[in-house]
Amino acid sequence: MVSTEYSNDSSLRRIRTIADFQFGAGAGAAIFPDECAFQFSTTGRIRQVRLGKERLATVRAQDGRLTLGIAAAERLAAHLASPPAYRVAVQEDVAPFVADGKNAMAKHVVAADEGIRAGDEVLVVTGDDVLLATGAALLSGREMLAFNYGVAVKVRQGGRGSECFQER
Repeated sequence: MVSTEYSNDSSLRRIRTIADFQFGAGAGAAIFPDECAFQFSTTGRIRQVRLGKERLATVRAQDGRLTLGIAAAERLAAHLASPPAYRVAVQEDVAPFVADGKNAMAKHVVAADEGIRAGDEVLVVTGDDVLLATGAALLSGREMLAFNYGVAVKVRQGGRGSECFQER
């Protein structure tokens, strides 16, 4: 009988490899520290990666790519080269709404990484590179800047920055 379960070291190597493929070399080690815990599906595949009680990422069953939680997005943002790497910047006046989990509309995008493709996991930030949210790009980076209508990023999780906007 063949085991489908992985040791913690094997799971960590696997998840870091996926992150390196998806976000570039070194991203896996930056996002996933050695203390990560793994949640497995009934078939023994990695489903979620947690650090303490916080979800870092989920592995999508359909394509094996990662969807990031806000904690992982913060870790990725700190690791990535300066903007615009995997970032979509929105206007300041819509920042509180995006931080609360509302989608980022194309007409509010002020800058976007031209390497972004539809379906990529992206970081939504302010013009000052304050992380607002993480989500899936529905348009390419160029399309986000060219279009004046439609959703640019389907926000999956708003950031912790929403508290900052409530104080204003």
